Amino acid sequence: MTNRKLTSVFEITGSVSAMVYALLIASNTGNEVLGFALLFVSASLFAAWAVIDRRWTFLLLQGFYMASAVIGLVRWGEW
Repeated sequence: MTNRKLTSVFEITGSVSAMVYALLIASNTGNEVLGFALLFVSASLFAAWAVIDRRWTFLLLQGFYMASAVIGLVRWGEW
C-alpha cells in the first residue's frame, strides 16, 4: 500500500472514530469508556498519519489527545 493510500485510511478512520467519540460523549448515555477508547484509537490513527506526512506539531497534538483519552478511561472506567 502506498503512503498516500495509507494516510487516507488513517485520516478517514481517525475522523470517523473521532466523530463517534464526540457523539457518545455528548449523548450523556453512559458510554464514556467506549467514547474515550475511540478517542485513543482516533488519536493513534492520526498520529500514524502525522508521522508518515512528517507533521510534527500535529503529532504532538495527538499525543495530548491520547493522554486525555487515558485520563478519561481511568476516570470513567473502574480501574
